[in-house]
Amino acid sequence: MSQPRPLDVITIGRSSVDLYGAQVGGRLEDMGSFQKYIGGSPTNMAAGTARLGLKSALITRVGDEHMGRFIREELAKEGVDVRGVKTDPERLTALVLLGIRDDKQFPLIFYRENCADMALDVGDIDESFIAEARSVVATGTHLSNTRTEAAVLKALTLARKHGLQTALDIDYRPNLWGLSGHGDGENRFIESAAVTAKLQSSLHFFDLIVGTEEEFHIAGGTTDTIAALRAVRAVSKATLVCKRGPMGAVAFTGAVPDSLDDGESGPGFPIEVFNVLGAGDGFMSGLIKGWLDGEPWPVALKYANACGAFAVSRHGCTPAYPSWEELQFFLQRGVKEKALRKDPALEQVHWATNRHKDWSVMRVFAFDHRMQLEAMEGATPARIGAFKELCLKAALQVAGGKPGYGVLCDSRLGRDALFQAAGTGLWIGRPVEWPGSRPLVLEPEIGPDFGGLQEWPLEHVVKVLCFYHPDDDAATKAAQEDTVRRLFHACRRNRLEMLLEIIPSKVAPTNDRTSAQIIQRFYDLGVYPDWWKLEPFTSDAAWENACAAITANDPHVRGIVVLGLDASEADLSASLALAAKHPLVRGFAIGRTIFGDAARGWLKGEMTDAAAVTMMSDRYARLAALWDKVREGAKA
Repeated sequence: MSQPRPLDVITIGRSSVDLYGAQVGGRLEDMGSFQKYIGGSPTNMAAGTARLGLKSALITRVGDEHMGRFIREELAKEGVDVRGVKTDPERLTALVLLGIRDDKQFPLIFYRENCADMALDVGDIDESFIAEARSVVATGTHLSNTRTEAAVLKALTLARKHGLQTALDIDYRPNLWGLSGHGDGENRFIESAAVTAKLQSSLHFFDLIVGTEEEFHIAGGTTDTIAALRAVRAVSKATLVCKRGPMGAVAFTGAVPDSLDDGESGPGFPIEVFNVLGAGDGFMSGLIKGWLDGEPWPVALKYANACGAFAVSRHGCTPAYPSWEELQFFLQRGVKEKALRKDPALEQVHWATNRHKDWSVMRVFAFDHRMQLEAMEGATPARIGAFKELCLKAALQVAGGKPGYGVLCDSRLGRDALFQAAGTGLWIGRPVEWPGSRPLVLEPEIGPDFGGLQEWPLEHVVKVLCFYHPDDDAATKAAQEDTVRRLFHACRRNRLEMLLEIIPSKVAPTNDRTSAQIIQRFYDLGVYPDWWKLEPFTSDAAWENACAAITANDPHVRGIVVLGLDASEADLSASLALAAKHPLVRGFAIGRTIFGDAARGWLKGEMTDAAAVTMMSDRYARLAALWDKVREGAKA
């Protein structure tokens, strides 16, 4: 019995950064801002198949610059193997500018002059890497250039040698074959005998060939779709899958019949067309999943049609594609809202199952305090800012580049530390509440329309503290709920995760159900935080109630972190041990227990920088070790 291969699929070809116009309904000339995503058909498919649970890899080239690193990092976050992503020292990463004019016009400009991925070379194709996979998927664009064609054909030849399955997405863009100008990126078909001949010389390499009717027209050399399919069949034994837009797709495993309707098909999905860009790559991702899983073609086409429907209904290419959990949810529940991006339940599953990075352990040093530091002797905004840089230094010392560490830091007093934390690998939370406010008021930088969040890096997590109690008067409840609800939607609009911290004990007496009641209330309001930050409960019942309320509403939540409330290390030891019994609790976010004494001494000028950092790093390290110990003890 043969050993399973470590990779399911390797895609090969284009890799770019997509800059999508954020405004919808206008010309590309009128776009005021852009959203940045990974792009290029093979890159999209690598990420799309990884989301569906396949072990995916990509062979391409990117530039030795910020956009190249962005592609590499995003692919890694999606779970794509990036060993085949080579860095080109001379060329820039390709860019694409795209827009949504209406439901039929999607202008785009390819910036691909001498770009990195078109320098892909036979030397970039490693036989041992190809041999690790079950399949190779190529796209037509890389057959348009002698150098890249040689690389693709080498990969396909090696795939045949090692018994891999092979697939082609025809992916015909006339202007990438030099048949039209830069402003004609939207054009999907221009007849060309030269392109037809080039494609037909390679079609015998493939077990699966996929394209729209227009793409089969170019592959077959005629605009009669049946005749074109038969021309392709004459040079290839591959299964042919012809995409028919809103009419779904059909598969032909043998002779091509007289009507497209006579092919094998899967169910379609009646959805609103919002954005066709990248829909084919979503379709291909679902098709590859079914194909490699050995599903019958109607099932594989069902996956493909559903993944294409997600792409058509959302902004962007890769960001629109579903996770396996989301796809199953959709197929089981069906279409409730034709504009899928406006379906709250579906969008929640999409968001929650496609988040990046593993934060199953959270050891967070919280120094986002403002009011408490401002009250200390010797405190000035500049001194507090300098002290927060020391806090960050202590956090980085303890983390030592290892995963599972983070910081909470504000931008009003801790801006420099916040900036320095970027790219360090730390989880970064950033508060928005005005300290001590009740009803909840946000920091001025957020703005009355919450527009300040547009300036935040995507790795920052929005943290909001709400002093909320079930017995609050109606006016206080309404004010706080409205702010939290609006903030939640602003976070989603700006692609930012949210941590909701609730502290009822500072307002009125609490019991084992108080926090669970509050949690349920916010879910009832449509607020689905990625994280909850809760008080250190003193009973198992309180933890059980809170965890049950969260998992009943959001089984994909990131988890809970425990706050410290300036407790002693001895008191924290007991409370963390109790919390660690509950798997939904990922760790802690503790501040004054770590920095309190150091802050008082340093701000008064009685402690050196080094001494403050040493004191804080020692305390933080002890708490981190304590959490690890009690968590392991809870698992035993």
